[in-house]
Amino acid sequence: MRFSSTASYVATDDLKVAVNASVTLQRPLLVKGEPGTGKTVLAHEIAAALQMPLLTWHIKSTTKAQHGLYEYDAVSRLRDSQLGDARVKDIANYIKPGRLWEAFEAKQGRFVLLIDEIDKADIEFPNDLLLELDRMEFLVYETGQVIKAKERPVVVITSNNEKELPDAFLRRCFFHYIRFPDRATMEQIVGVHFPDVKNLLLREALNVFFDIREIPGLKKRPSTSELLDWIKLLMADDVSPEVLRAKDVKTVLPPLHGALLKNEQDVHMLERLAFLAKREGR
Repeated sequence: MRFSSTASYVATDDLKVAVNASVTLQRPLLVKGEPGTGKTVLAHEIAAALQMPLLTWHIKSTTKAQHGLYEYDAVSRLRDSQLGDARVKDIANYIKPGRLWEAFEAKQGRFVLLIDEIDKADIEFPNDLLLELDRMEFLVYETGQVIKAKERPVVVITSNNEKELPDAFLRRCFFHYIRFPDRATMEQIVGVHFPDVKNLLLREALNVFFDIREIPGLKKRPSTSELLDWIKLLMADDVSPEVLRAKDVKTVLPPLHGALLKNEQDVHMLERLAFLAKREGR
């Protein structure tokens, strides 16, 4: 079974090749790209297309690699020992499996495991997972039990490129960078989410969207997810395509711009451009 576009996700040819190569090689797929380009959603679509259950491990700045293997609750065991609980005789009662353990011992067949935003964690986090992802096994030190994957999960790792990942980790991955969609691909993406959008409204909305992205100096350029939110609002408010056609983003802010611009610096920049344009037009 091979991955391709789904009813709710438009995959480019190079993305399809990357996913299928990762599955064939049984190596983690490392996906980078601008925030909002569908990296996390990709794992959900891979799971749906390959008919596999999905496990998600969301990484935070405080996440350690050990959390993905298992956690030993020594505090609960100490408390139970003080209360005379018979459970303390078996240390396994205080070991909580992590996402990798769940994926390795899956009883439902092969899993898709999403390690989401790996670059949020400490720089040593990827190195601490090298052996586990390579060998697909690890040791539970407290019990001496070896947890080994019954079937290698399909591992998808996303990164927003906030930190450089170690070379040793990169060598074990199949890498793909999701390029920002061109206009034709973006039309397909919008069509998947909003099949009833009027062609004229879509054309004018894309004109405004790509004009904003081309303005130099923006702190955060609007992404695919922001465009989808904006079009949803335009359709809900029944904004006329003529209103968008009249909006030169360098002379006036587009309607409902809060869906596209996510910080005050970018809003102020466009407001200043509009002010200067009006002053020069006098």
